[in-house]
Amino acid sequence: MNRLTLAGALIASLALPVSVLAAEHQETVEFLNSGKIIPDNLPLSEAVKVGNTLYLSGQIGLKPGSMQMVEGGVKEETRQTMDNISSLLKMNGYSMGEVVKCTVILTDINNWAAFNEVYQSYFSAPYPARTVLGSSGLALGAKVEVECMAAKGR
Repeated sequence: MNRLTLAGALIASLALPVSVLAAEHQETVEFLNSGKIIPDNLPLSEAVKVGNTLYLSGQIGLKPGSMQMVEGGVKEETRQTMDNISSLLKMNGYSMGEVVKCTVILTDINNWAAFNEVYQSYFSAPYPARTVLGSSGLALGAKVEVECMAAKGR
């Protein structure tokens, strides 16, 4: 067998195990709605699970299962938002310690310190990756929205 034929045979033999492995590791996708945090009549899922990763929809300071915001300002909204995130994680078999990334939206970036004071009490080192953005407005007049991703095996 010449070298070119041998190389072709080797490449072909490696391709089969790769395709077999890919088929064995296809990720399942689950759309999750309990209705306990976000009312289930909205056009979104509370969470989507892909394999071992859980993607949460953005959370605001809603009283669980309602469309009513908590009162008291940015700290109270942040606390309720983070409690809602914690509850969603627990309902789906995850914990705050498995959160790997959060995106935060504030309607007033000057509230960053007040937000951060509450936010950091929900995590311990090593902290999740995080992005903070300013916005001109959020749903239902919220001052804070937080979206998180969690992964098993962190």
